Amino acid sequence: MKKIIVACGSGVATSQTVASKVNRLLKENKVDAQVEAVDLKSVDRYMDSSAAYIAITKIDKEYPIPVINGIAFLTGVGQDAELQKLIDACK
Repeated sequence: MKKIIVACGSGVATSQTVASKVNRLLKENKVDAQVEAVDLKSVDRYMDSSAAYIAITKIDKEYPIPVINGIAFLTGVGQDAELQKLIDACK
């Protein structure tokens, strides 16, 4: 099972909301993945074990895994394109 991390500043409200929605969307698309909300300070710790990183905040550095725009899952704008990137990362 692939792991996907979602991070916002505190790892509580926004990232949990996005993680819940992404988890539902992946299940609807029959993608077997675990979605976990973490705080921003912990992101680097999860890079080696994750297939993708859903970022709620602006990203200022490069990561070794695909970075998905988490705002799309909050607003719905561009959500389909970001979801497809996520599905591709989990294959």
